[in-house]
Amino acid sequence: MRALIRQVSIFDGTGSALRTGSVLVEGERIARVAPGEDALADEAADLVIDGRGLTLMPGIVDAHTHLTWASSLEKVYHQFILPHDELKVAAWRNARVLLDHGFTSLYSAGALGDMIEPDLARAIEEGDTPGPRLVPSTLERSPEGDDTGDVFNGRGSEAMRRFVAYCADEGVKSIKLVVSGEDALKPGSAMDVLYTREEMLAAGEATREAGMWIACHTYSPEAIGLALDAGARILYHCSFADEATVERMAAEKDRFFYAPGPGVSVAALEANPPPHVDMTHMKASAKVRMDLEAKLIPRLKARGVRVLVGGDYGFPFNPHGRNARDLQHFVDYFGFTPAEALQAATQHGGELMGIETGVIREGWLADLLLVDGDPTQDVAILQDKDRLKMIMKGGKLHKAPSDILAGAGAGVAAAAN
Repeated sequence: MRALIRQVSIFDGTGSALRTGSVLVEGERIARVAPGEDALADEAADLVIDGRGLTLMPGIVDAHTHLTWASSLEKVYHQFILPHDELKVAAWRNARVLLDHGFTSLYSAGALGDMIEPDLARAIEEGDTPGPRLVPSTLERSPEGDDTGDVFNGRGSEAMRRFVAYCADEGVKSIKLVVSGEDALKPGSAMDVLYTREEMLAAGEATREAGMWIACHTYSPEAIGLALDAGARILYHCSFADEATVERMAAEKDRFFYAPGPGVSVAALEANPPPHVDMTHMKASAKVRMDLEAKLIPRLKARGVRVLVGGDYGFPFNPHGRNARDLQHFVDYFGFTPAEALQAATQHGGELMGIETGVIREGWLADLLLVDGDPTQDVAILQDKDRLKMIMKGGKLHKAPSDILAGAGAGVAAAAN
């Protein structure tokens, strides 16, 4: 299908200023990007969308996604651990919810159930269920227990290799290693380091051999250093990074990505739980993290570290569907301009995914949003899914303007549903 999106204000994902133009999509990719008010006016197309007054931008990428953290704006769960079948239902739902809210790509930060995400990624790719592009993970691995052969636990280099081999066989693309403790769950544990250097290096070697990536939960300088030594693709949190760690992260900025995850911290601080729910530790941890990250992240950004959005959504107080709040958090807490926050969520997110998405450029994947308003001036408008007038993934319409659907043929209408 050839789709022509005319007379739009284009934010191309790179942080550049808006420019008026038109975009032609052929199949799953962008065929032409033409500047000018009347650009491509005579171009033949199966579908023409008049975007006058609207902003065309790349689809958003969430770099820290937990689809099996079940709660969404559509269904809240007050228990975290669910039966496997219910986790699967929730993950399928949450993928669609995120696409409904303009997220066209997700990088998983770990799952609560085995095989759920590889199966979901295949189902999305085959068109069996709606959802964003997904880099799937499996159970988050912590090294508790003895080396008894359990792939999800156990100590030592061989245990790590077994885990990586198991994940590769499942179709996992990125393994998740919990390298630091978590103050929000166990006060005082953020500085604990849960893996040895030998274990981390073994995981790094095994994932490289298998063509996989590593995502790491890290807080302390030592944990961050181990993750970098292992060749981790993305680091989460990093709140307690010291001066030497900042220098190393800056020096190696082209080798990794960083997603601090403010969404869960801000949501925890805002939460008003019922009397029987004690969030004392979580709120205290969130306050410490936000105070540290408010100083850390502007320094890393200034040094060229790619800071990405994605904030541990899926808790009942931080449900899926609110993920675009992270862009506003980057503005409010970390000193990003709206355009810089958008670049973090598009171009830099696409770089994390390792595919040609996140930028409006000829030859790249047509993962596009048509927005009512100018998010480069007010990034908060992306939190309102009703202002997303079109959602396109790979040239296929997940959502289109109602006037387009009203006059569309059956094939176009079906592609948008």
